[in-house]
Amino acid sequence: QVQLVESGGGLVQPGGSLRLSCAASGNIVSIYGMAWYRQAPGKQRELVAAISSGGNTNYADSVKGRFTISRDNAKKTLWLQMNTLEPEDTAVYYCNGDIMATNRARYVHWGQGTQVTVSS
Repeated sequence: QVQLVESGGGLVQPGGSLRLSCAASGNIVSIYGMAWYRQAPGKQRELVAAISSGGNTNYADSVKGRFTISRDNAKKTLWLQMNTLEPEDTAVYYCNGDIMATNRARYVHWGQGTQVTVSS
């Protein structure tokens, strides 16, 4: 069974920083692309940033220059460094990963989400 567990969310003032982590565990053979999504109240879930297994990245225009996605393949961990946070960044943040398990099944798995609130 494959699991993704996020951590690092919380309450931060505008202009502050947070670092989210997402740890993958279970019967994993390979992790391909990984990404962070977010969903604000009353809005659809949106892609924030994505990273390939080789380290290629892409970002939503709204976070370019403020957020940095990274991963450690050996540790099966994904991060999102968020700087200069704005109230508009308030949302539940989810990680996902395109993962092949030991039974050769390959699916996109999602974490449970972590709340980020930007407010003074």
